[in-house]
Amino acid sequence: MIEYRIRPLRPEAHLFEITLTVANPTPEGQAFSLPAWIPGSYMIRDFARHLVHLEASSHGETLPVAKIDKQTWQLPPCEGPVQVSYQVYAWDLSVRGAHLDTTHGYFNGTCVFLAAMGHEDQPCEVDIEPPQGPAYNGWQLATGLPRLEGSELGFGRFRADNYDALVDHPVEMGPFEYASFEACGVPHWVVLAGRQKADMARLCRDLKPICEHHIKLFGEPAPMDRYLFMTLVTGNGYGGLEHRNSTSLMCARDDLPRRSDAPGQVRDGYRNYLGLCSHEYFHTWNIKRIKPAAFTPFDLSAEVHTELLWAFEGITSYYDDLSLSRTGLIAPQSYLELLGQTLTRVYRGQGRHRQTVTESSFDAWTRFYKQDENAPNAIVSYYTKGSLVALALDLTLRDLTGEEKSLDDLMRLLWQRYGQTGEGVPEQGIRPLAEELTGQDMGEFFEQALYSTEDLPLADLLADRGVQLNWRSAAGHGDNGGKPGQDGMPNLGIRVAADPLGAKILLAYQQGAAMAAGLSAGDVIIAVGGLQATSANLDTLLASYLPGETVEVHAFRRDELMRFKVQVEASEPSTAFLTIDPNGLTDKGRAWLLGE
Repeated sequence: MIEYRIRPLRPEAHLFEITLTVANPTPEGQAFSLPAWIPGSYMIRDFARHLVHLEASSHGETLPVAKIDKQTWQLPPCEGPVQVSYQVYAWDLSVRGAHLDTTHGYFNGTCVFLAAMGHEDQPCEVDIEPPQGPAYNGWQLATGLPRLEGSELGFGRFRADNYDALVDHPVEMGPFEYASFEACGVPHWVVLAGRQKADMARLCRDLKPICEHHIKLFGEPAPMDRYLFMTLVTGNGYGGLEHRNSTSLMCARDDLPRRSDAPGQVRDGYRNYLGLCSHEYFHTWNIKRIKPAAFTPFDLSAEVHTELLWAFEGITSYYDDLSLSRTGLIAPQSYLELLGQTLTRVYRGQGRHRQTVTESSFDAWTRFYKQDENAPNAIVSYYTKGSLVALALDLTLRDLTGEEKSLDDLMRLLWQRYGQTGEGVPEQGIRPLAEELTGQDMGEFFEQALYSTEDLPLADLLADRGVQLNWRSAAGHGDNGGKPGQDGMPNLGIRVAADPLGAKILLAYQQGAAMAAGLSAGDVIIAVGGLQATSANLDTLLASYLPGETVEVHAFRRDELMRFKVQVEASEPSTAFLTIDPNGLTDKGRAWLLGE
C-alpha cells in the first residue's frame, strides 16, 4: 500500500502539503517522480516546477535526497518505511493544474502526487484533509475517488487501485453547490464552485438525456458506477478535461441556465456549456477506455505521439453537439448553426492546405498546444477538422450501407474490440473496422480524409439529407459564421481585440488585405481614414468604402507609429452557414440529425 496525505497548508499562500509513505522501498534506493503532462492535454507542462520543498526520512532519521532530472528524486538504499514530505504551489486556475486560495481548492493528481517508482501498480490510499481554521468550517469535498472514510461530500480517506487511477480523479474543495440525477441507473452529481445563481434543476434535467444518449450509444451498462460533473464558474472561463468517472469544467457565469429563462430556452452560452459537458462525457468511452495503442499504458514523463487524436478528439467533437439535436435539447437548425461555425473555423485559415489532420494529431505537443499568431495560416485543428472527418465518415458509412450502418456502429465496434478489452487501438486500426461494417474497400476515403489536404465532399453528402451548405464572405471581423449574413462587406482579413489605444491585431490571415499591406499581428490600429478606430467601430469605419478602394490605416507597432495603404476587399467566401431544404429534411436527414 502506498499512502498519501494532502492538506491545504496555507490557502492564502496557495500551498498544498503532501506526505507520501512507502512501506517497502526498492532495495537500490527509492526514486520518486512527478508527471510532465496530464492525459487529455498534450503539452509538456513540467508540473515539478511548482514543487517548493522536499525532504525525506526513515525511522525518524533524515535521508539525503538527490534530484536526478527535472522531475525525479532519488533516495539512498534503506530499510522501510520511507516518508517524503513536500509542498506544491497551486495557483493555476485551469482544469489541468492545481489552484488554492481562501475561497476554494482544486487539484489534479498529476500536479501533486509523486509516483513511487517501481510501485506504480500498487494500490494507494490518500487522506484529504481540510484547511485549518474556523473560516473553512463550511468547506466540502467532491471527487470521483472511491471513499473509505468520511461522509458524502466530506473530507476523509480514499483509495485508488494504482497510481494511474490516483491521478485520474481530480478534487474540488470549498463551499460549492451540488445536485444529483440518475442516467440509466447510474447516479450523477453536479458541482458548481464559484458565485452563480444557476437553475440547478434545469441543468440536471438537461444533462440527463445527454448522458443517457451516450450510454445507450455504446451500450448499457455504463462503464462507471457513478459520475461527477465539476464546474468552476468564473466571469469568462471556458474549458474541460475528461477523467474516468468525472470531468473538470470551467464556464462563464452567463453560460449557465438562469431561473428566469423561458421553458425550453437555450441561450447560445448555455448551448455551448451543454456541448462542453457532452464532449467530456463522451470521452468516458472515447479516450479514457478506447485508447490509442501509444497510450497503453501512458508514459507521463515525456511526449507520446500518435496520429489518432483526430479520432479521439474529432469524433468526440462531432458527437458533442450532434447529441443535443438528437435528444431534442436544441432544434436541428441550431445544430446546423454550430456546424457552420466549425466549418468556418476550418476553412477561414490556410492551415488546412498545409497540414493533414493526422499530422496535426502527431504534432499536437509542439504545434497545436503552442499556437502563435500564425497558427491559422500554418496548422489545422484535429478537433475541428477531425469533427468534419467524423461527419463525412458517418454520412459515408450510411451511404455505403443503405443507412443500415453509421458511425454509431463503428463506435460500438471500437468499444467492444478495444474499450472493453483494454487493448490499444493501432495507428491504422479504424479503417479495417469501417471496412468490416461496409464490406467495401474504403482506402480512397481514408486517404483523402486523413492523409491529404483536400477538402471533404461535405456539400454533396449533406444535400442528400436535405441540408444545403452555403458560403459567403465575413460580414465583420467578429463574424464566426453559422448564420446568413450580408455578403461582400469590406474586411481586412484580421482578428482583433480591444486595446486601450485602438484595435489590436491578434492574427492576420495570409489571404487578407491587412497582410498584403504590411500590417502584422501585434499591431494596434488607431485610425482608419483619419478617424479613430477601436475594435468596436472598425467594421463601421470600413463599411464606408467600396471593394477595391484604398484606405489609409495608422497603427502602432511596438512604440512606432506607422502608416499603411490598404486596398479594401471583401473577404473570400469562407464563412459557412447551413440551411434546411424548403421541403424539409429527407428521411436520411432525419435519421442522421434526429436519430430516428
